[in-house]
Amino acid sequence: MSEPHMSEHIDLLIIGAGPAGMAAALAAAARGVNIIVLDDNPLPGGQIWRDGPKVQLPANARRYREALAHAPNIKVCNGTRVVARIGHKRLLLEDAERGWQLSYDKLILCTGARELLLPFPGWTLPGVTGAGGLQALIKGGLPVRGESVVVAGSGPLLLASAASAKKAGANVLRIAEQASFSAVAGFAARLPTWPSKVLQALPLFNVRYRSSSHVLEALGDDRLRGVRLLQAGKTVELACERLACGFGLIPNIELGQALGCLIINHAIAVDSWQTTSLDDHYAAGECAGFGGSELALVEGAIAGHAAVGDQKKAHALWVQRDHWQAFADVLNTTFTLNPGLKMLSAPDTLVCRCEDLNYATLQACSGWTEAKLHSRCGMGACQGRVCGAAAHYLFDWTPPAPRPPFSPARIGTLTKMADEQIAEHPL
Repeated sequence: MSEPHMSEHIDLLIIGAGPAGMAAALAAAARGVNIIVLDDNPLPGGQIWRDGPKVQLPANARRYREALAHAPNIKVCNGTRVVARIGHKRLLLEDAERGWQLSYDKLILCTGARELLLPFPGWTLPGVTGAGGLQALIKGGLPVRGESVVVAGSGPLLLASAASAKKAGANVLRIAEQASFSAVAGFAARLPTWPSKVLQALPLFNVRYRSSSHVLEALGDDRLRGVRLLQAGKTVELACERLACGFGLIPNIELGQALGCLIINHAIAVDSWQTTSLDDHYAAGECAGFGGSELALVEGAIAGHAAVGDQKKAHALWVQRDHWQAFADVLNTTFTLNPGLKMLSAPDTLVCRCEDLNYATLQACSGWTEAKLHSRCGMGACQGRVCGAAAHYLFDWTPPAPRPPFSPARIGTLTKMADEQIAEHPL
């Protein structure tokens, strides 16, 4: 396929090149339609198969990447972001070199998920990251050899992050899981239902793992010096140089919201064919609900087959999807967050880091609109992606649908959005 020009049309557009997006593209490619896969990372794989100098990709990830590269009707546009929706089935895109318009017949959203970061005293200190954030930094070459690391929060990502740190030479002092011992033990007892998950879990076992444990405070002045934990009802302090803290994952639904997709339980709602509430728009993977790479792969394949009209192949995958959806349900039930985590913040704890807004300031607001009008909450560099998720958990605020531009963009790219609006609504 040719390089994209200033304006282009495509049969099938897939946004996100993680497991779901890769599976969707390969499933749809068999019908010969022209496909573009967009992703803001430098290489396909998403967060779970993120590449880097310290990474040896799993065999399955390599197979999918090679298959994408050899498919003549699939073009992967790496380092590319969606800036705005500028009309019916038309988007404004930008990469490192240019901005351009792309229209499509059908669209599959595979926008993945991100970490839920909850504020607590000291969480903005240098040396404190998300659990997945630390893993990504290590994959990118961050040296942690000899450093003392504490991993805290909730979910299997804690074990994966700790394993990455340990493999890179760090001394993992503690893995603090907020879920109770009975919940974790029940999850482990049911794991043999999915044998491949047992094989994944065994290498991640760590004697430093503690359930019913969560962070209270990161300690230090100019940078992290230690962490205070509540462990089985007792306060414990550990000196450390890095704290990786994440409270599970939340779907990236912003683009789906902007397009007008129905959102249920903070995920893009889909039917059995992975179709959203909009005709010709599908969603798969973690933007439709967190469930792991296996579920994302099968959902992506179903969406890809359905988008090109191959319902027979899509339907044949329903049993496999049900199998992995059952795992996702157990996973999400096990690691449900303790309501007590809403009390982690002190009045002066920053919630919106971009605009330097503390918990007390936001607690006095009635919702997102008031917070934005009176304090600029959510209007900084992250555009509410961090503080918005935190405020949703802390205050039960529902963030409004995003407005374009969806990410920082060059002036030259934004003028293309203005030109389109002028053409549609001339004076």
